[in-house]
Amino acid sequence: MSLNSKIIIVTGGAGLIGTEICRSIVSRGGNVSICDMNEKKGISLQNELGDSKALFIRTDISLKESLDSAINDTITRFGKCDGLVHCAYPRTADWGTKFEELSIDSITANLTNQLGGTILTAQRIIPHLELNGGSIVLLSSIQGLSAPKFNHYEGTSMSSPIEYSAIKAAVNSVARYLAKYLKNKNIRVNTVSPGGILANQPQNFLDQYRKDCINKGMLDPEDISGAVCFLLSDDSKYINGQNIVVDDGWSL
Repeated sequence: MSLNSKIIIVTGGAGLIGTEICRSIVSRGGNVSICDMNEKKGISLQNELGDSKALFIRTDISLKESLDSAINDTITRFGKCDGLVHCAYPRTADWGTKFEELSIDSITANLTNQLGGTILTAQRIIPHLELNGGSIVLLSSIQGLSAPKFNHYEGTSMSSPIEYSAIKAAVNSVARYLAKYLKNKNIRVNTVSPGGILANQPQNFLDQYRKDCINKGMLDPEDISGAVCFLLSDDSKYINGQNIVVDDGWSL
């Protein structure tokens, strides 16, 4: 599929999944704004992709002024904006705290940063996409569809935070809401729900996880980018309000 001449903003663009999405967009002929808080990784990725194809913009998705500046900088640099991939994943320092020990402050902060940031980012980009149409892709998760398989975590220090399940289930609802809300605006809103992504998890977790999959088990970040690019492309121009699950059958 081609993304030739499309200009895409990627929040969390210097992160684990965002980096591969940016690479995939550029490899398909598109241009990207890498919006992230990590300047070192963001500038490195911009240099890798080339200044003519990529622009790093330090962006805080919890601040509308920062989002507005990132969008305006994108349009100034590339002349337009055709879409958004939202995969920013801000977390508090105590992210992953056991359910029994969660505080209301931690819950509030994470819901605000992740879910609130998703809604705010969509709010700021939509007026610009209304000019020529476009595509919004929100990164959700299999944990927004299904309860965690808690046996996978046995014998590890890992957990699946309840806030994560709540946030990702809500992201799916946000996408459906916006898809209907933007009727006749020529803006599509969809989600992609990845399975687990390899990131140095312990082997016993990987083995347990693999038992519930079909071919591979935990995925690499590049396994997600094709579905995202499809939803950004004109090949999916009548797909709206949908959720594409990329999990090697984990959720079956």
